[in-house]
Amino acid sequence: MTNEADRLRIWIEQGNVTISQLFFKFYKELGIQDLDAMLIMHLTAFHEDGNKFPTPTDIANRMQLTEDEIASSLQRLMQKGFIEILQKVDELGVLFETFNLQPLWARLVDCMTEKKAKKVEVTSKLKEGELFNLFEQEFGRFLSPMETETISMWLDQDGHSPEVIRKALIEAVLSQKLSLRYVDRILFEWKKKNVKTPQDAEKLAQNFRQNTLPTRPQPPQVEPQQTKKVPFYNWLEERE
Repeated sequence: MTNEADRLRIWIEQGNVTISQLFFKFYKELGIQDLDAMLIMHLTAFHEDGNKFPTPTDIANRMQLTEDEIASSLQRLMQKGFIEILQKVDELGVLFETFNLQPLWARLVDCMTEKKAKKVEVTSKLKEGELFNLFEQEFGRFLSPMETETISMWLDQDGHSPEVIRKALIEAVLSQKLSLRYVDRILFEWKKKNVKTPQDAEKLAQNFRQNTLPTRPQPPQVEPQQTKKVPFYNWLEERE
């Protein structure tokens, strides 16, 4: 469990988080029935009033349920591991019992954390989907199954992030060598040089371009058709 989840549990126990929002959002996903959910809310209210172990009679005075129905609901919640009965000793050494709702809060936090993890996973897949669309836009056509498989291998096997692959595609466009083979060569060189982020890739690309700039005096003025373009770094050429 993450530190964030542990902190949230502490805040809940100390009354710093309104449990109703978290509880109402996720109790259905935990398989808690509406009647049992209402009972849990009453237990929480009793705890806030200082009564840590309300009897079925106490709860029945607040709900339109019989004591037997409340007892059955409490037993159902304990069997499912949402609440438990703990024995404690007070300052005078007197033994007393209390309903512990910590297992429920833990399950709620776990559910919330899992939801957030799934959301991050979906966001990552969307970025990968956008990456395929970007290649198709630059190529001006749909990708072939083999090209799609190649890009997937960059992501899954080589471990390149979508952002780094996007940088490699931009480099290929700037070099006017728009092909998957050229992009693959760029990624291969970047991996050898331990490029992990788009910032690493940009810095390396700039260094390569600077190394390819010719060192010569200012040329005389020539006609426009005689002007030569400064070449970009050719990633397909081996340079040590």
